[in-house]
Amino acid sequence: MIERESMPYDVVIVGGGPAGLAAAIRLKQVNADLSVCILEKGSEVGAHILSGAVVDPKALDELLPDWRDDGCPMAETPVTDNWHWTLTKTGKMPIPHIVMPPYMSNHGNYTGSLGNLCRWLAGKAEELGVEIFPGFPAAEILYDDKGAVIGVQTGDMGVGREGEPKGDFMAGMNLLAKYTVFCEGARGHLTKRLKDKYDLERDCQPQKYGLGIKELWDIDPAKHVPGRVLHTQGWPLSESGSGGGGFLYHQANNQVALGFVVTLDYANPYVYPFEEFQRWKQHPEIRAILEGGKRVSYGARAINEGGWQAVPHLAFPGGVLAGCSAGFVNVPRIKGSHTAMKSGMLAAEAIAAAVGAGREQDALDEYEAAVRSSWIAKELELVQNSEPILAKFGGDMLGTVLAGIEMWLRYLKMPIIKPMKHHTDASTLQRADLYKPIAYPKPDGVITFDRLTSVSFSFTNHEEEQPCHLKVADPELQKTSELGVYAGPSTRYCPAGVYEWLIDEAGQPKYQINAQNCVHCKTCDIKDPNGNITWVAPEGGGGPNYPNM
Repeated sequence: MIERESMPYDVVIVGGGPAGLAAAIRLKQVNADLSVCILEKGSEVGAHILSGAVVDPKALDELLPDWRDDGCPMAETPVTDNWHWTLTKTGKMPIPHIVMPPYMSNHGNYTGSLGNLCRWLAGKAEELGVEIFPGFPAAEILYDDKGAVIGVQTGDMGVGREGEPKGDFMAGMNLLAKYTVFCEGARGHLTKRLKDKYDLERDCQPQKYGLGIKELWDIDPAKHVPGRVLHTQGWPLSESGSGGGGFLYHQANNQVALGFVVTLDYANPYVYPFEEFQRWKQHPEIRAILEGGKRVSYGARAINEGGWQAVPHLAFPGGVLAGCSAGFVNVPRIKGSHTAMKSGMLAAEAIAAAVGAGREQDALDEYEAAVRSSWIAKELELVQNSEPILAKFGGDMLGTVLAGIEMWLRYLKMPIIKPMKHHTDASTLQRADLYKPIAYPKPDGVITFDRLTSVSFSFTNHEEEQPCHLKVADPELQKTSELGVYAGPSTRYCPAGVYEWLIDEAGQPKYQINAQNCVHCKTCDIKDPNGNITWVAPEGGGGPNYPNM
C-alpha cells in the first residue's frame, strides 16, 4: 500500500478545457469562499486543446460579458465570410446558406485558437482564487463505502515500464471533494468507468465520434481573408462511402486553421483518415490557398457526434459530467465549446447551491434538470437527427438534402421523425475480405506529408520509461481478429502511427505499440472492432503540446 497525502476541497474539477474552466469561474462568481481546484493532464492549460475553432460566444457572453474588451484572444477575428462547398475530385458546388435554417449561420461568431481561449480563461479563474494543477492527470476515482464519489487520485510519477517505482518516484495525491466535476473531453477514461458503474447510458443511445485532424498554416498574406470560414463535404470520402468533411478558417496573423473530420462509423477497414486528409489538401481549390504557405503545427482529437439522444445521465452520487464528457456537440454546426461552457456553468450553480445548503456527495439531480431545460437542450434537439440521417443515407447530396429538410421541419416545429437510433462506431467496421485496399498517393513534402513527420509538429512527448498507457486486454484476440479478420485497421485509423504489425524472428505477427507518439485522440479506444484497446492517462504532462490550436 502506498501512503498518500490528501487535500480537501469543496469542488474538484477534472479537466482544464472550456467546460471545466467555465465551471470554476462560475463557482467563484457565485460564492468566492468555495475552495476549487482544476486538474489538467497537459503540461499547461491549452496544451491538449484542439478544435477548429469557430466559437459561438453565447456562453462566454453569459460568463464574462466584457470578454471582447478584456484581452481575450478569441475577440481578434470575428467571422466575416461563410462558405460551404460540396467537392468533386476536381471541382466544387457551393451550397447557398439561404437553404439552411437560420441557426446554421456563423454571423456573430469568432474564429481562433480554442487553446488560447482556455489559457485566457485559466488566468481569469486564477484571479478569482481557483487553484490549477497542470501536469497532474486524474488517474483513479475515489469512492466512499456507500459508492459515492469523494474525489480523485492523481497519477503516480516516476514509475518504470513494469510498474516498479523508480528513484524519482512520487506518489499521487488524493484530492477530496464535496462534489467532483468530470470534464475530460470526448471519451474520457474516468468518464467511461463512471458510465459503467452508475449505468449512466441506460436511457440513451451509444455515443458516436468523429476523428478530427488539424493543421495550422502560415499562408501568403495576399490569400488571407481574416474571418473567412469554409466547410466542405463530399470528395474524397465519397469514394469510400464514408462520412465527414473538411474545414478551413482564416484566423489572425495570416494563418489558416484547416482540418478534416472522418466519422468513425466507416465500414471499410482500409479507410485511412490521415491519408484522406492529405488527399483533401490536394483538391485544386484547397491547394490554391495553401501553395506558398508553410505548415506550423499538427494534431488530432476525437469529437462527440452522437447528438442529444446520446447524452447520458449527468448526475450521480458525488459528481456530475459536463462538457464533452457528456457530449454536447452540435454536429451540423460543428460547435461544442459554447454548450460545454454552459453545462459547466449550470453544474457550478447547482453545486454552489448544494454546498450552501450543507449538502455533499449526493446526486445533483437539479443539475440534470437544468441542462435538460436549458438552451443546450433546445439547440441540440433541433439537430438531433442530422448525423443519423447522414449515416443512413450517406454524406453526399441525398443525405445532406434529407438532413436539411429534417432540420427545417424541427425549426418550424413540425417534426415528422422521432429521434433516431445509433450503433457504436466499433460495430460498424466490416471484414477486410469484403473490400480492396485503397492506394493512397505518396506525400509531396509541400502540401502533403507523412504521418510521423506530422506528429513531430504536435510537439508530443512522453517519459519513455513508464508503463504503456494503451492497454490491450487480449493480445491473441488482437492477432486473430484485429489483424486476421480486419487487416489491422489500427495501423491506419491512428493519426500518430502508434500501432504497427511487424513480423518477429519466428515469422509471426507482432503487435508493436509506439506509445510515445500518442496525441491522446482516443480513436483506438473507440474504433477497435473488439473494444480490446483501452486508453488511460499517462504520466503527468505527457502528450501533445499544442501551440495556438
